[in-house]
Amino acid sequence: MLTKKGKYGLKALVHLSNLPVGQLAFVNDIAVANNIPKKFLDAILGELRNAGFVQSRKGKEGGYRLARPASEIKIGHVVRVLDGPLAPIPCASRTQYQRCEDCDEATCQVRHMMLEVRQAIAEVLDNRSLAAMRDADNDDFPVELTSQI
Repeated sequence: MLTKKGKYGLKALVHLSNLPVGQLAFVNDIAVANNIPKKFLDAILGELRNAGFVQSRKGKEGGYRLARPASEIKIGHVVRVLDGPLAPIPCASRTQYQRCEDCDEATCQVRHMMLEVRQAIAEVLDNRSLAAMRDADNDDFPVELTSQI
């Protein structure tokens, strides 16, 4: 599941992608516009800066902007930086694989299902750019949500 950190990071990147190229945004403006706690956003933007997604400038004329075009930023990469592996369980991860101690991976039905889940998630996130996410209408992704007890 996407954490608040991942969600807020994506919201901040979408915010920055809506600015004219090169324009800076203050952390407070991003936080207020997206209903994100400022201190938490400061930490998230620091991670995004360290990963090369955003650039920052200090001072009165400072702020944040995208480090490269939104069309070159893949959502899967952002999610992995902020939240870690896409796989729901460690033995299904490609980037941070950990063997399960309690099962035979070759015959474990749970692992095989989670590999399929991981692949489906990666297929979407690794092929969607920040620009595509920003520009998509909600109608582009019809999802039927049902309540489960």
